[in-house]
Amino acid sequence: MLPFASRRVLGLSCSLTVVMVLIVGCLVPHSKARPNEAAQELIIQSDGLDRSFLVYAPASLPSERAVPVVFVFHGGNGEAKGVMNLSRFNAIADKEQFIAVYPQGVGRSWNDGRLTSVSQAHRDNVDDVAFFDAMLEYMTRAYRVDPQRIFVTGISNGGIFAHFLAAQRSDKIAAIAPVVAGIADPFHKKFQPTHPVSVLIIQGTEDRLVPFDGGPVGPPRGREDRGNVIGTEKAAALWVKANGCQPETTEKWLPDRYPDDGCRVKAKVWSGGRDGSEVWLYRVEGGGHTWPGGSQYLPRAIIGRVTHDIDSQSIWDFFNAHPKTGNSG
Repeated sequence: MLPFASRRVLGLSCSLTVVMVLIVGCLVPHSKARPNEAAQELIIQSDGLDRSFLVYAPASLPSERAVPVVFVFHGGNGEAKGVMNLSRFNAIADKEQFIAVYPQGVGRSWNDGRLTSVSQAHRDNVDDVAFFDAMLEYMTRAYRVDPQRIFVTGISNGGIFAHFLAAQRSDKIAAIAPVVAGIADPFHKKFQPTHPVSVLIIQGTEDRLVPFDGGPVGPPRGREDRGNVIGTEKAAALWVKANGCQPETTEKWLPDRYPDDGCRVKAKVWSGGRDGSEVWLYRVEGGGHTWPGGSQYLPRAIIGRVTHDIDSQSIWDFFNAHPKTGNSG
């Protein structure tokens, strides 16, 4: 493992420049940072731009074995700091021994395959897939990373990008968990991942910003629109077909651990995919545009309800059970 403070990473194809900043007690829109949520901010060059991301590596990471990496992408108009605290993956990383990475989007946005000019990433056609490549290259040189356990999750714009990214980097990514997100229209028309990727889709039925059944994303801003996504079931079906899963499903209600949250979670599972891949859909009945187990970061009238029957630990448990196990192409 390379100590960031004392060593520069040399010889990377993207000419990485690494800058250390310790993030402690950051003030974020959604929640206040906790002391154990310290992370290192790194700046690299990608596609001619200085790009930043936060890395949380537990002090107790084992030196004798490679460890997983979980990339967590913030939503539109969000920040790496905000999704770090909203998702609370750092505490899970401490317990489960993985590294959490929180990238920052250009103009607080991700170029996720939608046709829209509402965000800078879309207007400037930012190559966020190249940014992921640069981060992953850095992480594999700086840490002993398990190449079979590269995972991606994200909320809203970040979740749409998780679909978009995994379809193009299916040879590298083991599993994804898009939260309140869909597959972008028109990107879905050229959706052709070359390798199986296990997928956990978490979507609220009462999401007013990214509709469960697909369509326009969010309220229009003036004459601009935010593009479209396809429906949740259609997105799952694309991954089922790409992975070669069996068309039959198993369905069950998850335990209603928090009846007062007004949500119930129905799980739908497609198994039997190539290299053991699966597609899971967590349909959050009554759920809104929220992170499971997270805070009510905006009024319920705007974003809807938060389910507490599942949370970030549920996402990690899915990831942990779905590493890459073969070389299917």
